Amino acid sequence: MEGVARGRSRLNVLPRYKIGKTLGIGAFGKVKLAIHTLTGIKVAIKILDRQSIDSSEAEKVRKEINIMRQLFHPHVVRLFEVIDTPAKVYVVMEYMNSGELFYYLTEKGKLHEDEARRLFQQIISGVDYCHRHLVVHRDLKPENLLLDSEHNVKIADFGLGNIMRDGHFLKTCCGSPNYAAPELISRQLYAGPEVDVWSCGVILYALLSGRLPFDDDNLSSLYAKIKSGVYPSPNHLSEYARDLISRILVVDPMKRISIPEIRRHPWFQKQLPLYVSIPSHGAFNRQEKVDFDVLKDMVQMGFDVREIIGSLQSHLQNEATVAYCMLMHRRAPDPASSQHEQNADAHRASMDIHVQTYTQPASAVQNNWTLGFKSQASPRQTMSDVLRAFHSLNVRWKRIGHYNMKCLWSPPLPNYSVPATGDAIKFETQLYRANGEFYVVDLQQLTGPPFLFLDICAAFRALVV
Repeated sequence: MEGVARGRSRLNVLPRYKIGKTLGIGAFGKVKLAIHTLTGIKVAIKILDRQSIDSSEAEKVRKEINIMRQLFHPHVVRLFEVIDTPAKVYVVMEYMNSGELFYYLTEKGKLHEDEARRLFQQIISGVDYCHRHLVVHRDLKPENLLLDSEHNVKIADFGLGNIMRDGHFLKTCCGSPNYAAPELISRQLYAGPEVDVWSCGVILYALLSGRLPFDDDNLSSLYAKIKSGVYPSPNHLSEYARDLISRILVVDPMKRISIPEIRRHPWFQKQLPLYVSIPSHGAFNRQEKVDFDVLKDMVQMGFDVREIIGSLQSHLQNEATVAYCMLMHRRAPDPASSQHEQNADAHRASMDIHVQTYTQPASAVQNNWTLGFKSQASPRQTMSDVLRAFHSLNVRWKRIGHYNMKCLWSPPLPNYSVPATGDAIKFETQLYRANGEFYVVDLQQLTGPPFLFLDICAAFRALVV
């Protein structure tokens, strides 16, 4: 009787969905297959039990939902709607009927280079899109890469994802140890994209060789292998494949290849689809037009045109916008099809419009002042220049990681007009790689008067720029 009562309760909450079999069971609930009765589209519904989630885990769920609401890309799993109740949270997502890439690799073992390349191109396309929209995944692995009926790959599970903000570095060590970057397991500060790039390199190695580059039953031994960056190089791989892997699995994040460089690599460029070759720069703006073919389909279902357009313009989540979202998603061409190749520009335009309908920009609110300085010199030379400037300015520093220091400065500066107030500025300095051409030195105020922070930044700039 209890099961019947639960089933009736769920029907009341999800009247537009016909719930089917269980696709998976996680720590906080189940994932169910369902059919959206208005459109007939299959979806996956993650059912989260509020009683099983503490406050920190609830924050992760909230963050994952906010991230997925911002993303619309052929190689990122689509979020359709979230239904929030006092007892449960229902997260309605795109259904991927061919399961995890992990099981596909377990069944097939190593892949032919052409197939591995096609999958890797799709993964990089999705990861690049996330990074361009300030999202870092931090848990990329075959278990979180899902396959559709055409064996196209899509990135899923943003539970450990985070929003990147200029001048704010991440410290959390998270994700699966076998796919974690050296700087992450060493608990150093990191910007974000570089740890996803490392994970992509581990995935590429697994696609091509059927095993992991770094593996050990003992966690300490595994971490030692990752930090050494030494892995067995399979002899059957082509020269270009070995070269690309060796450029990704570089321990020093400053020397590790970036995604723009991966895109230009000869191995990646071979048989490159048009839609992957051009990175998506879509912005999150308001929608100005809707798809009239989808409107016609919805009118036939019984929706009122004014209700649909009004809901879309007001950015509401209701039956009309969810149905519109699903129908638009179904109309999107298969990324691997020739039709998609011929209409790549039109498809990107429709994607941008669709994102504009349902998303809001990531918040860029920052509590601290941050300033960045670009350098085209090597990391070693750049840090040497930084330390020389700090020495001239009587700044004291303490190294807390590779290319990362905590600093203290008390006015006045020599030959620099600053009132001798006795105040001190504490700030943090971090060097990170912006792209293949330059590095960025970020100075972030921790404590102290903001105008004094601006003074030290101005004096620093006068010495190094």
